[in-house]
Amino acid sequence: MKRLAIAIPTYNEKDNLDGIIRDNREALSEIQIDTTIIIIDDNSPDGTGDIADKLAKEFTTSPFQVTVIHREGKLGLASAYITAFKQAIEKSYDYILTMDADFSHKPEYIPAFLEKIAANDVVIGSRNIKGGSVENWSLIRKFISKGGSFYSRTILGVNIKDFTAGFVMYKRQVLEKIGLDDIKSEGYSFAIEMKYRVAKMGFSYVEIPIVFPDRIKGKAKMSRKIFLEAFLRVWQLKFNKILK
Repeated sequence: MKRLAIAIPTYNEKDNLDGIIRDNREALSEIQIDTTIIIIDDNSPDGTGDIADKLAKEFTTSPFQVTVIHREGKLGLASAYITAFKQAIEKSYDYILTMDADFSHKPEYIPAFLEKIAANDVVIGSRNIKGGSVENWSLIRKFISKGGSFYSRTILGVNIKDFTAGFVMYKRQVLEKIGLDDIKSEGYSFAIEMKYRVAKMGFSYVEIPIVFPDRIKGKAKMSRKIFLEAFLRVWQLKFNKILK
């Protein structure tokens, strides 16, 4: 049986975490795959870590398990994913999926990811291809999201329609070879750098359409600082000779 790790970083997601874990279990209930949810909690002051621990005690056996990595502070999205990636590599999972805790990434799409990963190295859940969309976003937010992907695609010369997508499945071999310790991006520019590395290193990738709803509970993590970092990081990647 193939093995899937789902990495879910959390910071103040007490209102969402229990539900998203149970939705994952339901979405995977009829699929023959051994799944482990890896929750990476950055010492959330709202008690998210305690909820994660309760879930880990509830879901302890194959084919659906929950594990928790507790970190001492708010260390960021990129390092959370890299920590989970390294654990998944060490434990030889076949596939690793990155997912938000706030229901923006619907577990019901996981079967489609698994279907496509059989013939590809990376599968990207895309809001910007036919059939994909966002829900309950303002016009300015839509403009920033699509503009960011167009900007990244144009500067980096890689034909990925949703460069900032965070709902992505990787084969383990991709993460073993991509150079996790060399990744310099933090925050949401991490999504851009990962896709750029995938393309420049010759891995195959495909985008599948997803509908991306806005979060209902909790507070969004996007900020002006994160946006500026992503804007500048694209140019740093373009002139990084390591990836040429």
